[in-house]
Amino acid sequence: MGKGIVKLGEGNWAVKDGNLLAAKETNGRFKNAEFTVTRGTDATYVGKDGLISNETGDNTPRIDFTDNTDGHLLLEPESTNLVPYSENFEGGSWTNESIGTTPTLEGGYTAPDGSNSAYKISNANQDSFWYYPSVADSDDSRTIWARTVSGTGTAQLTSHNSNTNNTFNLTETWQRFEVNGTTSGTGSTSFYAVDFRGSGTLTELLVWGAQLEELSYATSYIPTNGSTVTRDAEIVRRVSIDEIDIPQEEGTIYLELKGYEKNTEIFNFNRSTSNSIHVFTDSAGALKVQAFYEPEGTGTAASVTLNNNISKVAIAFKNGSFIVYADGEEELNTSTFVWTPTTSIDKIYFNQGGYVAQRGLSKVKALKIYKEAFNTTQLDELTS
Repeated sequence: MGKGIVKLGEGNWAVKDGNLLAAKETNGRFKNAEFTVTRGTDATYVGKDGLISNETGDNTPRIDFTDNTDGHLLLEPESTNLVPYSENFEGGSWTNESIGTTPTLEGGYTAPDGSNSAYKISNANQDSFWYYPSVADSDDSRTIWARTVSGTGTAQLTSHNSNTNNTFNLTETWQRFEVNGTTSGTGSTSFYAVDFRGSGTLTELLVWGAQLEELSYATSYIPTNGSTVTRDAEIVRRVSIDEIDIPQEEGTIYLELKGYEKNTEIFNFNRSTSNSIHVFTDSAGALKVQAFYEPEGTGTAASVTLNNNISKVAIAFKNGSFIVYADGEEELNTSTFVWTPTTSIDKIYFNQGGYVAQRGLSKVKALKIYKEAFNTTQLDELTS
């Protein structure tokens, strides 16, 4: 289907420091089309083996395999882990407290990254908790990995025992547990790794990877060892694109993606003041497709209903026609579109931010750009 396409993803990923490689098809032949990546710090992701890996190449893109076997390009905002010792529960001010039996701590257990850095907290009772005092008290996201030593059970994790949203079911498999919003109780300025007071049924469990972020949602794990650590946002760009790469007068853009937060700019095509196309989430968290076209500043938008996983979105454009499909459903079809580029279409951005929304958390599984505007039958087939 289509001609002259750029293909990215679909289970075929090639990365190196500073670059994400796509395939450019011209007359049935493929060659590399590089996207540049800028981040500036280390960052973690879940590899094909299911283990957490730390990407030490500052500008290397992250292909994350959480919840899927094909992988996706992971795009995130800047965030800071405010817990200074995320893995060393003996370090810094980590401590236990108990009215009755004092819980014990034992290291050397296999962690979600494959190392022996996890801890077992045991010998606890209904008056025990393990916590780090004096961390930021805010509307935040608190996460920790936990599992049982054997069997199943419930535990209260990551915040004070007076919270009602922090009791989780644990199994023998590592899981990352998340609590969002302002914590309550007298100890709300502390990070509670595990709180045995209340409704938990376990007296021992394994923990690893404590994280506190001043965001309303959790991002990828940020390891710390003695101080807070900030991970930069990444930006993925393709600039100075010739006409063989990118359609100028008409084309179709296909994306498989998911946006996770409100006001997040995911994808930009050209990014000029006119004749540009953007995919983003709005202030209510709904996925939007918006185009700016002639006369300069005129805009049109289509709301797209996200499913629970990755959504398929296709955008066909040419002078006099702008059509948006999502997951096999027509979202917008207008004939008032005036697409007459005043400058060459020469830029593609992921997670650029600052135009219609900010940088946020999103996952991109595939991108294809065709040099023709598909009809409704083709768009339905492409996104179904």
